[in-house]
Amino acid sequence: MRPALLLGCLLCSALADAATEPLSRPQAGVAAVATTSTTPLLWFQHGRATAQALSMIAEMRGAERYGLRARDYGGEALAAQITRAGADGTHDAATWQLLDAAICAAALRFVTHLHSGRVSARRAGFDVEKPRPSFDATAAVQRLATGTDTLATLQAVEPPFLHYRLLKDALHHYQPLAAQTGLTDLPPFKLRSLRVGDHYEGATALRRLLSALGDLDARAGREGGSSGAQPLDPLRLDASLSTALQKFQERHGLHPDGILGRSTYNALTVPLTKRVQQIELTLERWRWLPPFTTPPIIVNIPQFRLFAFRTSDDHKADILQMPVIVGRIFPRNRTPVFMSELRYVVFRPYWDVPPSIVQHEMLAPIRKSIGYLERNNLELVRGAGDDGAVIAPDEASVEALARGELRLRQRPGEGNALGLIKFLMPNGYNVYLHSTPEQHLFNEAQRAFSHGCIRVADPVALAAQVLHDSAGAWTTQSIEAAMHGDSTQRIALARPIPVLVLYGTALAREDGQIMFFNDIYGHDRRLERLLGP
Repeated sequence: MRPALLLGCLLCSALADAATEPLSRPQAGVAAVATTSTTPLLWFQHGRATAQALSMIAEMRGAERYGLRARDYGGEALAAQITRAGADGTHDAATWQLLDAAICAAALRFVTHLHSGRVSARRAGFDVEKPRPSFDATAAVQRLATGTDTLATLQAVEPPFLHYRLLKDALHHYQPLAAQTGLTDLPPFKLRSLRVGDHYEGATALRRLLSALGDLDARAGREGGSSGAQPLDPLRLDASLSTALQKFQERHGLHPDGILGRSTYNALTVPLTKRVQQIELTLERWRWLPPFTTPPIIVNIPQFRLFAFRTSDDHKADILQMPVIVGRIFPRNRTPVFMSELRYVVFRPYWDVPPSIVQHEMLAPIRKSIGYLERNNLELVRGAGDDGAVIAPDEASVEALARGELRLRQRPGEGNALGLIKFLMPNGYNVYLHSTPEQHLFNEAQRAFSHGCIRVADPVALAAQVLHDSAGAWTTQSIEAAMHGDSTQRIALARPIPVLVLYGTALAREDGQIMFFNDIYGHDRRLERLLGP
């Protein structure tokens, strides 16, 4: 490395702390360093900005393409100062040192945000800050200042996930749509759901919107798209519009019935600037994640879906997917966002009823009738573990339960709240994956029904995947036999599997579909406030 570059990178290191705070004044804090330093220049040669400097400034000026904000990096001001300095013939050392240091600080901030995000996961209330490979932002800036491919260098500091790249591509698709005024303007909803054949005064506007979003085939100007068909009635919800509505509903986590009801109308009229923001917020969250070195299990809470990776690559073909049920929207029932490791599968588990559920939901009916315990297969237990002593239910033991001296558990069986399989991943929230006897709830589009744990739709398939390398021949048949056997079994996995319970309200699929989900817990609003106006 040339001495000039080494000293320039040291300057970047000295400014590294500035990269973690908003850049309201791009040159603030660097003047004192620059004017008292004789550091050789990193971004200028022979009185001119290098090609690398101009390219880097161009990327910072277009930071919105990355889901970031251009004003945080002062690219416009830097470009104007470079132009002015050249036009004025200003070549004094202090001017060039100041500009060089300002570009260095802005570039350092930009690559740090691009790699790790603008705020910490912890500040956003997410417990996903696990050890990850160290990131040398100074070295990245050095590569940007000396390399020949700015875009490739920036891509190398971004998250390595396919679905991050797909979502960034989705951002580029939605940004120009959001710039079109009035695209989501539809006539007010008039209380009655509309079906195929119904008159709808907003049919033309709806057709324009669904065509722009890619849900309506641009050729669907005639029924069936055939050349001999009659023109469609512009004021009627026709079959092609209903089919397009089904595609839209599927992408937005709604029941895909092709009917224009209240929920579908509400989703259609969300401003596309809001959809852009959902993408940006999700990109921010994906930057908090460590690379996948071991195939993980991921639950995306607002999507109500689980993804069990077969490899560390996140291509669809390598992922087992299934619907899940997550915690209710009430704060004390919400499923937390966190990382853990799956270590055990338990067949025919007991359900240890959490103290909060005992106090708020079960004590009253138990006090009213001791028979409530037997009717619901519940028992009072002293001591920890499955081998705790079972205590006969009476008024005294119920009051001991109320004082926390006993615990309440449900015996294994078909009606057990955990179903017949529990997937244990030790964590401070007492949250785990499990099956459920209430399979009908998976037919609902919005599945926030639990007390915080995560119910999985296909526990047999998940068990078969996670037990693949464990002791014993765990086939579908042996798993089902264990589920319907006579005893509780706890099986250790061959190796821990990372579990990431995440929260993203936007997702881009490999087939080009861009999906959006409701901000059921308000985490988007919180992150939006943290990032500022």
